[in-house]
Amino acid sequence: MANAMQLAGWQIALWAVVLVIAVAMTTLAVLKAIGPSAGSEPDAAFWNTFTGLMVIVPALVIPALGSPLVGLLLLSLAVGTAAAAVAGRRKLDRIRQERPANRPGFQAASERHGALLQRWQGYELDAAKAIDYPGMIDVRLPETAALIRCLEYAEQCRITPGTDYPKAVEQLEEALTAAEMAAGVPGEDVPPARTTASAPRTIPGAKTIPE
Repeated sequence: MANAMQLAGWQIALWAVVLVIAVAMTTLAVLKAIGPSAGSEPDAAFWNTFTGLMVIVPALVIPALGSPLVGLLLLSLAVGTAAAAVAGRRKLDRIRQERPANRPGFQAASERHGALLQRWQGYELDAAKAIDYPGMIDVRLPETAALIRCLEYAEQCRITPGTDYPKAVEQLEEALTAAEMAAGVPGEDVPPARTTASAPRTIPGAKTIPE
């Protein structure tokens, strides 16, 4: 009991604060070092762990020498802090991954999407093109109607998590090329659609269009 009285309340609180900070920072540093965004330093996880233990071990042992019960409580606090740090990091990673701009292939698809929009707007904003190729703005034509659906679908996929934005842009390019050909745009003015598969393409809201 005498040993138990050697630790004042403020001392226990101080060690608890030091322990929580050390465990949280060490856990997050190690997770970052071993995660997919880790740098090229192979020993980062080891050194982060070693540095953290230099603070964590004394923060556990010194209070435990004064009171085993306090040491046990601090150990439970350390384990809980580490678990909370891991859960928090995983949740943050999921949030980041769900952001539309963080999806794989988003940047390239966005640039390709912008180029297709400029190509399409040429038929809307250029009076000469509108006169020469009225079919490009005539939604009564199946190809133009499919193009409009693909325009809307690609924009929806651009801002919606969990959607296949690159595939939607690919479908948009195919639909734009098909609409240009149907409207009579000369072949040399129609860039070939860049497809990634030879399977029949499906336009959102429409039937499968054979190649």
